[in-house]
Amino acid sequence: MLQLETERLVLRQWKPADLPLFIEMNKDKEVMRYFPSTLTDAETIQFYGRIVAEFEQKGYGLFAVELKKDGSFIGYTGLHEFDFDVPFSPGVEIGWRLAAAYHNCGYATEAAGAVVGYAKTLGLKKLYSFTAKINKPSERVMQKIGMQKTGEFLHPKLEDVSPLKAHVLYSLDLI
Repeated sequence: MLQLETERLVLRQWKPADLPLFIEMNKDKEVMRYFPSTLTDAETIQFYGRIVAEFEQKGYGLFAVELKKDGSFIGYTGLHEFDFDVPFSPGVEIGWRLAAAYHNCGYATEAAGAVVGYAKTLGLKKLYSFTAKINKPSERVMQKIGMQKTGEFLHPKLEDVSPLKAHVLYSLDLI
């Protein structure tokens, strides 16, 4: 079973027991404040299915993240292949989402750093990360893991009137 460890975290493949906690996390308005909306139970179940399938198909994906000290599921961090309509597509994105109780603890940065190391072992040449311009906490994680801002873009899947439409783009060369 594929697993990464840091000082305080375990990044692992998903277990069915994670799903109820994942559903609750994706309903939390604080967690989802930089996304178009919270997710319904059905949307989270579909997302969970896509995460599991990506691991099976690609050999990598979004890891479930748990605390070493007590095994608590706190969110995800990992890799995702994207191919939406932007000039830098297709590519592999590094991303994260943690339950609100675990924000501002350094966990996203710690987990993302481990994922960068893992991506290097896969032979990936470049990682991307992007978020809404207003999402300064995620942008700061990108900076802390050594990514460089390479531009801005309008996310093609968001409405023109959305305050989330304008995105920042970061990248990291792995070779």
